Amino acid sequence: MRHNTKTPPLGVLMLQLGTPDAPTAQALRPYLRQFLSDPRVIEPPPRYEGRPRVWRILWWLILNGIILTTRPRQSAEKYARIWSQEHGSPLLYWTRRQAEDLQKTLPEGFRVAFGMRYGEPSIARAVKELLGAGCERFIVLPMYPQYSATTTASALDGLFDVLKQERLVPALRIVPPYYEHPAYLDAVVEQTREELARLAWEPEFYLFSYHGIPQSYVKRGDVYARHVERTTQAVVSALELPRGKWARVYQSLFGKEAWLKPYAEEKIKQLASQGVKRLFICTPGFTADCLETVDEIGYELREVFVKHGGSQYHRCPCLNDHPRFIEALKTLVLEEASGWLCGERTRISPSIAAS
Repeated sequence: MRHNTKTPPLGVLMLQLGTPDAPTAQALRPYLRQFLSDPRVIEPPPRYEGRPRVWRILWWLILNGIILTTRPRQSAEKYARIWSQEHGSPLLYWTRRQAEDLQKTLPEGFRVAFGMRYGEPSIARAVKELLGAGCERFIVLPMYPQYSATTTASALDGLFDVLKQERLVPALRIVPPYYEHPAYLDAVVEQTREELARLAWEPEFYLFSYHGIPQSYVKRGDVYARHVERTTQAVVSALELPRGKWARVYQSLFGKEAWLKPYAEEKIKQLASQGVKRLFICTPGFTADCLETVDEIGYELREVFVKHGGSQYHRCPCLNDHPRFIEALKTLVLEEASGWLCGERTRISPSIAAS
């Protein structure tokens, strides 16, 4: 004997990096402590491999005795430059817009929530929201097109830590890295073309800037650099950019260890010193504008370019709520939900199953 029950909604859990609650040193301190205490983000340098306990103790002393006494104030000054009186943190604002727009474009039967790996709203809060809505199955959507253990894996660590505390653990399907998925690439290319069309001048050179990671992480097996290369090549090919007129660079360096090269700041200095006056820069690895894109790329590196002789400099916004990107997110979710979309679900009574 069978009976029909109403199908629970499918949960869509968007995972993003995170943001402090306010552009103040007081708010930055706990945010940075959580971020920089993540062993996925700060791995032992090569000389400490095989001595994890020694490294943990040393890093705790460095983090709490040096970094957290100076960096919160420095970071707060940068956040203050990008903080909106109306919308607050750009990363939080755009992530919320993305979640709202994705909810509107998905078919009936989906429930979208987003959680931040660091800060609020937390992954735990998003999981509670979806479970409270009756979701027994989650499509997990990391907001990182290119995989890195420092981002995607860390976000999943955070999710799994949360689920350890839940009695009812939902079934999970995780959207794989979409660094060369046609829908994502189409969104990047269309937005870039639109932005170029708005310019009153033609760029002499194009930069594609991505968040850097230490070279040692790649040597240990992180595939991030390979994903970045594939994304860049696909976008450059679609835009039909001339050879020698573009470059892939990495930004947001931290510490003294060697990171992926070329470095964005060094490349910009070089271009300006070589006589390049008009520079266009975009950031395909970031799906929402944040401190690294708005301030570092949009403000700090612009100053570097102008200081070294450049004149026209334009930062292409991140994908944010571009309609093509929302459609891409919808495509990723529906592809991963394939097989779960079956209308009314049939369940067998426990008493019948036992017999």
